[in-house]
Amino acid sequence: MEENMNLEAVAEEVKETVVAAEGEAAVVSDETAKAEETAKTEVFDIGQSDNKSGKGMGWYVVHTYSGYENKVKANIEKAIENRHLEKEILEVRVPMQDVVEVKNGARKTVSKKLFPGYVLIHMDADNNDAWYVVRNTRGVTGFVGPGSKPVPLSEEEMRILNVGEGERKIHLDVKEGDMVSVISGVWQDTVGAVKRVDEGKQVVVINVDLFGRETPVEIAFADVKKL
Repeated sequence: MEENMNLEAVAEEVKETVVAAEGEAAVVSDETAKAEETAKTEVFDIGQSDNKSGKGMGWYVVHTYSGYENKVKANIEKAIENRHLEKEILEVRVPMQDVVEVKNGARKTVSKKLFPGYVLIHMDADNNDAWYVVRNTRGVTGFVGPGSKPVPLSEEEMRILNVGEGERKIHLDVKEGDMVSVISGVWQDTVGAVKRVDEGKQVVVINVDLFGRETPVEIAFADVKKL
């Protein structure tokens, strides 16, 4: 009888131990599940924009640190390639303008940024991945808009900047090695061999004689004709 009582006591003690262990396991399991769920949420939310424009695809402007414009452009273009965002971010542009500088009596045409500290991007600012890539690119301080909320350029602004669906595309039937003549602009009447054709920028690159040296310059498609 005493032996049976001892067995019952041991069995009860084992049962209590198992129940306690199961309870602890359940707590651990529940905490693990919550942690995993939190992690999933954090990963999911990392690319979520809570400051969308609601305008979708359009031309947007981002502000950058001074001197970072081209670096920002290159980094975003690399991210587009790596993350396969070609449909979400169509083009990144740093507007440039040719300026004639006179130094020591010599005139020299140089290309300067039209809007230092700004980069234009044709993108879907409501797409989480695209928004996250642009917003978190090194050198970008934020989108231009109220409270850094992405706001697309208006039709009038796009017209002034010569961007958007309405911009004129020219097909120039030339290839590397072809001879062209510059018919207008700073280099009018210059003749040179095409070194490179850039359909995206709508320019050809030719060498010109500048201060006794051959220097490559970009000439707009509209300013050249094939010889």
